[in-house]
Amino acid sequence: MPSGALLIAGTTSDAGKSVVAAALCRWLARQGVRVAPFKAQNMSNNSAVCVDPVTGQGAEIGRAQAMQAAAAGVHPEPAMNPVLLKPGGDRSSQVVVLGRAMAQADAQSYQSLKKQLLGTVLDAFDDLRSRYDVVVCEGAGSPTEINLRDGDLANLGLARARRLATVVVGDIDRGGVFAAFHGTVALLDAADQALISGFIVNRFRGDPALLSPGLRMIEGHTGRPVLGVLPYLRDIWLDAEDSLTLEARPGTLGRRAPAGREPLAVTVVQLPRVSNFTDVDALMLEPGVEVSFTTGPRGIADADLVVLPGTKATVGDLEWLRDRGIADALARRVAADGPVFGICGGYQMLGETIDDQVESRGGLVKGLGLLPVATRFVETKTLARPVGTALGATVTTAYEIHHGQVRVHGGDPLFTEDGDGAALDGCVSGPVIGTLWHGTVESDGFRRALLAWVARRTGRAFTADPTTNFAAAREAQYDRLADALAEHVDTGALLRLIEDGPTPGLRLLPPGATAGS
Repeated sequence: MPSGALLIAGTTSDAGKSVVAAALCRWLARQGVRVAPFKAQNMSNNSAVCVDPVTGQGAEIGRAQAMQAAAAGVHPEPAMNPVLLKPGGDRSSQVVVLGRAMAQADAQSYQSLKKQLLGTVLDAFDDLRSRYDVVVCEGAGSPTEINLRDGDLANLGLARARRLATVVVGDIDRGGVFAAFHGTVALLDAADQALISGFIVNRFRGDPALLSPGLRMIEGHTGRPVLGVLPYLRDIWLDAEDSLTLEARPGTLGRRAPAGREPLAVTVVQLPRVSNFTDVDALMLEPGVEVSFTTGPRGIADADLVVLPGTKATVGDLEWLRDRGIADALARRVAADGPVFGICGGYQMLGETIDDQVESRGGLVKGLGLLPVATRFVETKTLARPVGTALGATVTTAYEIHHGQVRVHGGDPLFTEDGDGAALDGCVSGPVIGTLWHGTVESDGFRRALLAWVARRTGRAFTADPTTNFAAAREAQYDRLADALAEHVDTGALLRLIEDGPTPGLRLLPPGATAGS
């Protein structure tokens, strides 16, 4: 079995690091290698709940690392993403360390905090290396953020500390990939350049013959090989870190014809600080369900279902709803008996009041008043993997990540215990339902029941396809990525880098290699 580690870096954010890391995890797992993903520092409001193997308690990590663990066929754990930053605004983030919220920090204070976190990051990496054959590391942003190089945790700071070969992924679909490859190397100092051992071109579409001269030239200019050219894979939907990927996601992931006579139109409100936006992926997979996103009142009235998703800034995004006219549009929709589904922060906003002395510190504010619930934020974050029954279906895919505690004083509970019917979570009041639980529509039975409830209330002749299996579809995505990696990338070269570390004798490029000389 191979033994070692590799860092997958990128020329930019969203260059394809997460996808390539997931593909490599899946490919290695299919070879019988015990592999773990690792991202030292992640910035994302799209997180997942896992179980800490040491404490047995719920813990929070970046959703991309949970996805990569699934691709590797292993259980996610806090060591796979020891530092998670959850932005609550443009200048501050909640700092989650080994799965638990530790502090709030702005850009300046976090630079000082990073020095304290380096030991935690390296200990987590070393722990995984002691238990797995291979650790596939994913960088953050670009390794050539030269203004942030001092104290770097996730890119070449990690690679240099543990002598990891680094492969840089570039998105050719955006253009400028060759300049990005050369610049990524040339701006680094000599010690960092010595770690960059190859490139992977991502999202190529077109005639390979036209690309070949460029590949030869970049290898000649940098002294580093292009290890492969991954094609543009259509309809790939993996749990991502950045809500900007919402704009690139297809409106309907399921390409089969609807099972019923009519489709259902679902409008998702794209909040500024939306979190866990992957909640809607399972809806997008359903044949006949057409999902769109909105940042204004347009589409609210005409949709069959409006989804108000989670957010890391509940009070701030509630104000945004009012400023944009969406709050009034939702009120008119509910008055006309139009279904609305609120998830976590969206559920809290649908209630009567929110008392927040924790995130926004805005105190008591009025909610939208569309559900008979009241929310009070507490310092301790709830992290759990609950199980319950709703609309006649059992949910086993749910998870909770929230500071807000919701008191229900009307309507009916949404989720109950199977058997005795004791209330667990959520509220149903007329056409409005809400829950603190994320991930519920990934349970096939509940998703079908929810869509059937919407169809009944709207009079649509819609029938959910009984053969749609979200878990199987997600697994198929991992295999599709691994197949592409095996076909288009030199996996033998990747294995050598994993086992042997950085390629010796790599050419050093100016100006970075000569800086200070």
